[in-house]
Amino acid sequence: MLSKPAISVTNFGHLHEHSEQLLRLGLLAEKYFAEDPNTCLLKLRQLAELLAQMVAAQVGVFVSADESQRDLLRRLQDQGILPREIAQLFDVIRRSGNSANHAFTDDHRMALDNLKIAWQLSLWFHRTFKNPGFKSGAFIPPMAPAAESAELRSELARLTEALQAYEATQQETVQQLEAVSATLKTAQEEQLFWEQMAIEADQAKVELAKRLAEQQANALIQPKNLLKTYIKAANQAAESVQLDEASTRKLIDEQLRQAGWEVDSVELIYQKGARPAKGKNRAIAEWPVNSGRADYVLFVGLMPVATVEAKRKNANVSGALQQAKRYSRDFRLEAEQQSPGGAWGEYVIPFVFSANGRPYLRQLETLSGIWFNDVRRSENLAHALDGWYTPAGLGALLKRDVVAAHQSLAAQGFTYNLQLRPYQQDAIRAIEAQIAAEQRDLLVAMATGTGKTKTCIALIYRLLKAQRFRRVLFLVDRSALGEQAANTFKDTRMENLQTFADIFGIKELADQQADTDTSVHIATIQGMVQRILYPGENVVPPQIDEYDCIIVDECHRGYLLDREMADTELTFRSFDDYISKYRRVLDYFDAVKIGLTATPAFRVISF
Repeated sequence: MLSKPAISVTNFGHLHEHSEQLLRLGLLAEKYFAEDPNTCLLKLRQLAELLAQMVAAQVGVFVSADESQRDLLRRLQDQGILPREIAQLFDVIRRSGNSANHAFTDDHRMALDNLKIAWQLSLWFHRTFKNPGFKSGAFIPPMAPAAESAELRSELARLTEALQAYEATQQETVQQLEAVSATLKTAQEEQLFWEQMAIEADQAKVELAKRLAEQQANALIQPKNLLKTYIKAANQAAESVQLDEASTRKLIDEQLRQAGWEVDSVELIYQKGARPAKGKNRAIAEWPVNSGRADYVLFVGLMPVATVEAKRKNANVSGALQQAKRYSRDFRLEAEQQSPGGAWGEYVIPFVFSANGRPYLRQLETLSGIWFNDVRRSENLAHALDGWYTPAGLGALLKRDVVAAHQSLAAQGFTYNLQLRPYQQDAIRAIEAQIAAEQRDLLVAMATGTGKTKTCIALIYRLLKAQRFRRVLFLVDRSALGEQAANTFKDTRMENLQTFADIFGIKELADQQADTDTSVHIATIQGMVQRILYPGENVVPPQIDEYDCIIVDECHRGYLLDREMADTELTFRSFDDYISKYRRVLDYFDAVKIGLTATPAFRVISF
């Protein structure tokens, strides 16, 4: 038991209904913020770890307190219990806590960001398992540190104003919160109270283990459909998560950083002297344009290549792309900067993005993901991405001339060493026409015995030769098919007695990553799921621009037909699980997808 009633002014009072330890950790994190932000981050990590363990116990999948947070979060997300956007927030706190533990981070701004995120996670947990309609009120800013930066002072002042504005307009909710916290009265100034609380937090492990075991045992005897109820509640509660502008920028900063950009939307900003530099790939915030300030401008060296509009979580991301286009139109190229090659009509910068920090969700496409448009051609359609382009990816895209590529394809004949029949040539022409028309998902149905493999190899060869695509991912569902495809690429002679593999670099099943000169990478869907969804700790997954064309061989096949998967390849719990992960892989890359099949079943056509 808490040694003395805790403070009423806390963001985590609602957690008292679930666990005293959750409340202790939240209170201690707030307490340590001003004097010791590193310990604040550690307490928040412990809070998030316990939240995840309690989620697992509530639904009957808790294993052990010794399971790493990373593995537990993966399991919960994989089983559909943890919505993807919630898993992202858990991971932010996990990474920040690891940094605090190993690098002794003394960063009040990071601590404040994580306090706000932990608060939202606690609200999600409470709404999922206790009170779906719970109204939290505004975030209560912690006590300011003695030596606060101008940015931190401004952010705390903004939070205080938001709290006061909320209290002035939401009297009913405020009164309800005061009633709930009536049992949590003051002891804020008493050092003994805080010392005792810290001791109790450290001594709570035995009690926690017992509590988690009880919850796990109780969950196992509940009706099986209760899990579906919890999953539905978790997704509904995720919709109520509200991230402010600063928290959203933190998520976007981290996403850009993982894609290879140097970024810090508080420090690396135009007003503080941030400028592009040779050899640096920078996302500079608050860049001035004729009509205001762009949230970010992406520079590859001295060349501006993209403008970015950053919005809060629930904003329409696709609609915000219009603002990023305005930044592109109104950009002023300075003397020391390198031109990206425009203008393209009214646009000075070739690429535009909009984002709200939320991971891509197909069912909420306009409200999630990173929306992107290549504005060099009016025919280019905006679409959602699962991540950010890398500097190298944007550089490669800038060099691509789609019009010239299709002119080259139109001029190419079919005078290859492998002789194509007229219907095979017609199929290739039809596919190329659809790609020229900006069709991004194509299904090619050719009956068994009509030379589907030969047609496919000729198609890939032509697309690479014309430089329509830079790198093709050739996906199969069985290792045997991948080995067969690799041998065919190595044995098939294309022109001047050279084989396909003599002309274009091939990576086979055993190769985890493509090299700069790789033109075709053969992989199993199981292996690619492992690399994208389950990379090892500190292992960077493939970037979304690693492949710009995906060929899916035998795309009608289900995993139940597969009896030749390697032991290291991922297995799937059900057909729906297989389809879900298959879709995630296809959605992950910004690529044209071409499915090959001899049996166009309904699920393939709808897929």
